[in-house]
Amino acid sequence: MRKLLKGGILVDEAGEYRQDLLIEQGKITRRDEHISADASMEVIDAQELLIMPGGIDVHTHFNIDVGIAQSCDDFFSGTRAAACGGTTTIVDHMGFGPDGCSLYHQLQKYHQDAKGQAVIDYSFHGVIQHVNQQILEEIAPMVHEEGISSFKFYLTYNHMLHDSDILKVLQRLNEAGALATVHPENDAAIQWRIQQFRKQGKTAPIWHAHSRPLACEAEAISRTINLARLADNAPLYIVHLSNGLGLDYVRLARATGQPVWAETCPQYLLLDISRYHLADGLKYMLSPPLRPYSELDKLWVGIADGSIATVATDHCNFPFSQRQQMAAADFTRCPNGLPGVENRMALLFSSGVMTGRISRSRFVSLTSARPAKLFGLWPEKGSLLPGADADLVLFDPRLHQTIRHAKLHDRGDYSPYEGISCQGWPVMTLSRGEVVCREGRFTGQAGHGRFIARKPFIEKE
Repeated sequence: MRKLLKGGILVDEAGEYRQDLLIEQGKITRRDEHISADASMEVIDAQELLIMPGGIDVHTHFNIDVGIAQSCDDFFSGTRAAACGGTTTIVDHMGFGPDGCSLYHQLQKYHQDAKGQAVIDYSFHGVIQHVNQQILEEIAPMVHEEGISSFKFYLTYNHMLHDSDILKVLQRLNEAGALATVHPENDAAIQWRIQQFRKQGKTAPIWHAHSRPLACEAEAISRTINLARLADNAPLYIVHLSNGLGLDYVRLARATGQPVWAETCPQYLLLDISRYHLADGLKYMLSPPLRPYSELDKLWVGIADGSIATVATDHCNFPFSQRQQMAAADFTRCPNGLPGVENRMALLFSSGVMTGRISRSRFVSLTSARPAKLFGLWPEKGSLLPGADADLVLFDPRLHQTIRHAKLHDRGDYSPYEGISCQGWPVMTLSRGEVVCREGRFTGQAGHGRFIARKPFIEKE
């Protein structure tokens, strides 16, 4: 049945419009100030509601095995939580595969993991964990035949890349029409600091933050930006930016015309290093870690002035009970990552839009339109134009809600945002025209979500 959304305010990255919106066969087909309803339509009353493109979270980790633990959210529970928070598309970062595996190994595994499970549309980022001629030759067919048009590499962890291999990868990704994404932390500095802290018996959660200070992240950001410049200005995307110095390096590169974009996450905008001093400090273990409070304002400036392109979540859910069992006496044994895919939209809307830091259109840009453009999903996703997928979130800016994990839809046992009050809340989510969440109640189905073969990277500002 056709659906007609009446009486709402449409908000996209360009502006706001008091228009009705018609959905047919999963697509937006018409927008107008007044569309008359008929018997063939289901009418959705959107009076006083904002109708926006559904969120696109381009940084999740569902079903990931990190060696010492496996996350508790798979592609069903993770996408269910995303849908209930107003997100209609995710792009998941694939985890590492066996030593020496091809790029296709993890792609095949993740296709198996997600097929028939996802409740919203999804895609994957490739992961480059070692470099040889075979890997370099696999990149182009992954982009053009498999629809994987972005790849991640790491400057830390067991499968980190060194500068010579990073240059090769950046060059080949650039040639193949792919966007390079990087986890930037200086591994040598981190390992040296961890060794020092262990010798001194400093194993409480706060020492996790001190082992990975912002200089470790900022140095790696600067280094990768310069390597990308050397690789014929290869396009580069910085994931989970957490500090102002790193942002300054991004600004400097962009001021010279270099194609560099930064992503941040709600945890770096709203939570700070003091959380590690709490009795439940293990709840906040992630890399990069939470920063001093002064860094939050620097990131908010980047959100407001356009220096930060996207807000994602880096959702990687390990229960607190598991963390306690594994790492109560030693932070280095704790699996890293925070849940958050369900709360991204509400948190940014409340703390950004409702405080006056950003406009509603800027909110759409950060959460949907710019992610779609950077990652080969535009204009089918992230848009309210006729012909786009009817992926929508309806926000009630008058509604106040307090985040309680008991009301969330993931498989963890806590929320890092427990008790935070939000003004403005998603009250309905539609994925390709199907209502998958209504007033906090999940109404979707496993298997509704489709794999999206993404287009090659083309810079769209």
